[in-house]
Amino acid sequence: MGEEVKVFGFWASPYSHRVELALGLKGVLYEYIEEDILKNKSDLVLKYNPIHKKVLVFLHKGKPIVESIVILEYIEETWKANPILPQNLHDKAIDRFWIKFIDDKCLPAIRKATFSPENERQTAVEEAFWSRTSSGSSFIQFGAMAEMLSKASTMVFRIEPMLTPTTIQMMSA
Repeated sequence: MGEEVKVFGFWASPYSHRVELALGLKGVLYEYIEEDILKNKSDLVLKYNPIHKKVLVFLHKGKPIVESIVILEYIEETWKANPILPQNLHDKAIDRFWIKFIDDKCLPAIRKATFSPENERQTAVEEAFWSRTSSGSSFIQFGAMAEMLSKASTMVFRIEPMLTPTTIQMMSA
């Protein structure tokens, strides 16, 4: 399909990367527009994402879509070739659970540990690995994340089997 697709992203954004990866796996050509999110957001980002006023913005046929998970679902439903999500509804639901878990639990913990001031970094890393239950007992939060990672081969965006030399070359072209 020779349809106009644009991605307004930021080089360090995992959300931009996940959309770019999905487009590459689907074989969809797109224009990537790098945004300066730290100093000067473009008028187009503000126009296409008036609620959050930030990247990621996906534009298809002049119509904007925001939020990476919503964009990924749109990509999956619009371009049927090379399905990323499983066809089995239960498997698809399980994959969506893990997507939400990563977005809600993993990424905030990683972000906090990564971007904390140096004198607070050790505490942030420990908090990312340990949490307290309501009864006060400790548990390893990343234990659940480790379990999640062990299920990565059954998780959404089944990238591993798709990363052949051909697809890697196609994505880097």
